[in-house]
Amino acid sequence: MTLSPTFSFNIVHQSKRSRARVGQIVTPHGVIDTPNFVAVGTNATLKALDSLTVTQLGLQLMFCNTYHLMVQPGTNIVKKAGGLHRFIGRTLPLITDSGGFQVFSLAYGGVHNELKSKGKRQTNNTVMSVTEEGVIFRSYRDGTPIVLTPESSILAQKDLGADIIIPLDELLPYHIDAQALEASFNRTHRWQKRSFQTHVSDPAGQAMYAVIHGNVNKELRKASCDFLTKLDFDGFAIGGSLGKTKEEMFDLLAFIAPLLPTQKPNHLLGIGDMNSIDIGIPLGIDTFDSSYPTRCARHGLLFTLQGHTIKVLSSANRDDFTPPDPLCRCFTCTNYSRAYLHHLFKAHEMTGYTLATIHNVHTMITLMQLYREKILNDEI
Repeated sequence: MTLSPTFSFNIVHQSKRSRARVGQIVTPHGVIDTPNFVAVGTNATLKALDSLTVTQLGLQLMFCNTYHLMVQPGTNIVKKAGGLHRFIGRTLPLITDSGGFQVFSLAYGGVHNELKSKGKRQTNNTVMSVTEEGVIFRSYRDGTPIVLTPESSILAQKDLGADIIIPLDELLPYHIDAQALEASFNRTHRWQKRSFQTHVSDPAGQAMYAVIHGNVNKELRKASCDFLTKLDFDGFAIGGSLGKTKEEMFDLLAFIAPLLPTQKPNHLLGIGDMNSIDIGIPLGIDTFDSSYPTRCARHGLLFTLQGHTIKVLSSANRDDFTPPDPLCRCFTCTNYSRAYLHHLFKAHEMTGYTLATIHNVHTMITLMQLYREKILNDEI
C-alpha cells in the first residue's frame, strides 16, 4: 500500500543466495531500477555537471539538500519556478532530505570531526537551538535565523516537489552518552510522526521514507523499526551513526535489514562507496546515496570497473595516451587519455573536474547494472 498512487515498488527477482533483490521503484518522473546508486547534488546540481549531462549519463535518482535550498535560493523561488524538476531542467526522479543532517554536521562538524571530538559540539552559533518544536539555524549566508520544524521541513519539500521526501530527524554523533541518545531518539521519532502527519494531509504525489535511528544500540534500532513500520511510510532509510569502523557498520546493517518490510524499498543514507555497496546489496539494501564518487573525481581519483582507483596526478600518467579505463564506454574514456586528464588537473582546469566526474558517475551506474545482472542470475 502507498499513499501516492503514482509510487510503487515491485520486486522483479529475489535472489536464491541472499536478501539481494532486483526491483523497480515507480515514481511520477520515471522508474528507478534497484539496486541503484544515487548521486548527491547538494545545491540541486552534481558538482561540475549540468542536469542534461546527468540525464544523458542515465542517473535514475538524484539527491538534493533541503536545508541548502532553503538558504539559497529559497524554496519559495523553486516553487515559483514550477518545482525542483523544472527549476534544474531534470525530467527523472529526485529525492530530497529533511535538512536534519545539517543539525549534526553544523553542530558537530561532520562525521570525521565528531569521531575525533567524541561527540562534543563545536563552538559556533550556527545551530541556535534544538527543542521539541524543532531546530533554529542561522543562515550561513547572512546570519538570518531559519526555523526548521517537522512541519516546515515537509512544507519546504512540498515546495521543491521531489518524488521522494524525508521526515525531519536528528543525527547524533557516535560518541554520545546514553541519556542524550535516548532523549534525541524519542524526540526524533515524535518529529517523524509529525512529519508523516503533515505529509498525509496533502501527499501531492510524493512518497515519504522513514529514517531508522538508534545509533549503534541494537535495542534502539529494533525499537525504531517497530515504531516506524507501524506507520504507512512508502519506504525506509537507514540513518544515524552506524559505527566507527566499517566492520561495526556492516554488523549493524546485517541486524537492521531483516527488521524492515520486504515489500518496500530500503535506502542507506549517505553511504555509497564500492565496498559498502558490495556488502549492502546482499543484505537487501536497494539504493545508496553518496557524494563520494563526485568528490573523488574533483581530487583526481578515477574509479574503474576492475575495482582499483586511478590517481590522475600520478607522474605515470603524464605520457600515457590510453583511456582512463579501457573497459569503460563513457564520454571521457572514449574521447580522452590519461595524459590529457593529467595535464588538465596539473593546470587546474575545470574541464578536468567535469570529465572526471562524468567518468565516476558513469562507472557507478554501470557497476549497479552489473550487480542487477548478477542478482538475476542468482550469483549474489
